[in-house]
Amino acid sequence: MDVELRHLRVLAIVDASGFTGAAAELGLSQPAVSRTLAALEDALGVRLLRRTSREFVLTAAGERVLARARRVLAEVDDLVREARGGHGRIDGALVGLESRYCALAADDPPARRRYLRLADLADRVLAVDPRTGTTTLDLWPLEGRPAVEEIHDVDDWLAVIATGRCVGVTAESTLSQDRRDGVVFRRVRDASPVPVRLVWRRDDPHPATRDVVGLLAELYGRARAPVVQ
Repeated sequence: MDVELRHLRVLAIVDASGFTGAAAELGLSQPAVSRTLAALEDALGVRLLRRTSREFVLTAAGERVLARARRVLAEVDDLVREARGGHGRIDGALVGLESRYCALAADDPPARRRYLRLADLADRVLAVDPRTGTTTLDLWPLEGRPAVEEIHDVDDWLAVIATGRCVGVTAESTLSQDRRDGVVFRRVRDASPVPVRLVWRRDDPHPATRDVVGLLAELYGRARAPVVQ
């Protein structure tokens, strides 16, 4: 069997979102996601994931394959955009996927849990920055969406969450970039990941652009922590 792009894409999404998140994003059942990964392992002749009853982790071979897969997917996405965009002025490539995390007050009862689900937030008030945030109500089904309070500054976003009045959902990078006493982050296991792209001017690309895309994709692959399932 040949390795197909769908195999690589499923591996990348499972690493970012777990089997449940990958199934939701791809519109597949969890058994179908498992079969796709098993087919990839069969095609490559190596074990990519070690599974237990509660979690999975990438093997050494899996880490190498994932890093390469991200580079291949970035190149394919770039090719598609170039073909469709003609002579557009902006170009870009996917370099990684970030898991989504819930930001909530440290004394909020759900903060005692290791991870959350979108349904756990459906009856809460969600702080959202409509201008620069990555979170929209489209993450939730129509019948189970939280109330929204618009926030237009990251400091205000963290402040209102620290009071316990609101919760937030954000990309994984926020955990290292924006910290505040009284606010903790818990992974939202069934939320689709946030794509991270590098963009540049199409008419003035740097000679090292492709190398940078590959390096960033590899670094995102190395930075991925084991995903709790």
